[in-house]
Amino acid sequence: METKAINTKLKGHARVDVADVLRGLAVMGIIILHSIEHFNFYSFPDTAGQSAWLNFSDKAIWNGLFFMFGGKAYAVFALLFGFSFFIQDDNQRLRGNDFRLRFCWRLILLFLIGNINASFFTAEVLVLYSLVGFILPLTCRLKDKWIFALACLLLIQPLPLYYVIRACLDPEFVTPAIPTRSFWNATFAVQSNGNFLETIRVNLWEGQLASLAWAWDHGRVFQTAALFLLGMLAGRKGLFLKEHLKVWNKVLAGSLIAFFPLYGLGNMLSDFITNKSILTPLSLIITSLSNFAFMLILVSGAIFAFYKTNLHDGLMKITPYGKMSLTNYITQSIVGSMLYYNWGFALHNQFGITASCLAGIVFFILQFAFCRWWMNHHSHGPMEYLWKRATWLK
Repeated sequence: METKAINTKLKGHARVDVADVLRGLAVMGIIILHSIEHFNFYSFPDTAGQSAWLNFSDKAIWNGLFFMFGGKAYAVFALLFGFSFFIQDDNQRLRGNDFRLRFCWRLILLFLIGNINASFFTAEVLVLYSLVGFILPLTCRLKDKWIFALACLLLIQPLPLYYVIRACLDPEFVTPAIPTRSFWNATFAVQSNGNFLETIRVNLWEGQLASLAWAWDHGRVFQTAALFLLGMLAGRKGLFLKEHLKVWNKVLAGSLIAFFPLYGLGNMLSDFITNKSILTPLSLIITSLSNFAFMLILVSGAIFAFYKTNLHDGLMKITPYGKMSLTNYITQSIVGSMLYYNWGFALHNQFGITASCLAGIVFFILQFAFCRWWMNHHSHGPMEYLWKRATWLK
């Protein structure tokens, strides 16, 4: 027994392949979605003379990708961020170390990395993760039931819920929102006409303020914190291991039951509620829960496919891409900015939605091929390696 305990301390948790698969699929979805958005630069070529089939293709791709990945791919990424924290924290705990302060330093490093990313792309999430991530070391010693209760409280969007109740009780109440129009106008202007240095300057100030304000006004702060906690809890329970497929069976059933009424309700609210101070926060709550339910459908479906179908070997090929998710996420921002912004090739007024989707797919394939080659020669991706070395000051 003593020898087994020593071996456990030395080895810690083995890497969970399905988590890398999920992470890789999430980043793939994020990249393709960002590509059709022109990396948060909503400028597109004139479609007046465009053929009917291309108009159909543009609309089908836009609606289909946003339905599939919008608000869901990032949620998978956030869930796995909390899971990764658990693995790191528990591995250190098994060695007799307290990882919490080290993780706070790791979040500070992520804040710096996120700002490098933000200098190219205004809607990046790493800075948000670095700020919200402090909830993990603050709560990681709580019992499971308290973490789950806190996650549920955050999932229902407590502040927008307060706004709904307040607006119902007070007809004069106006739901507050952070004024960001001037910030978005500044970023759009530099994306359209600015040079490289001007783009970096505006993205790091107006772009970041606009992005963080958007995350606050659209419930991403509360939902991200909830997903971090649920990912940590999933790690505690070992839910990403094969022996817990019965749990995912229940999750899939519950998510399917919840998603369709939530999605339908979200689409019909505006037909019955005219008070914007009620409609806006209530729509946010319903949409947030709907996206969460659909994200669980995607996660449970991928886990079943990985463990129970012939797709296992094919999905395993995605693991190098998932292991290099940070590298892939940052390079997509740099390349996307170069492709569509004025400082680069300025393709925003030449590539429509269909062409942009194809460009995103091509870029994913190139990244995928590079990741498979890189991970055959290295244990970490470039950015992952630097973040790990800086975490431990080595």
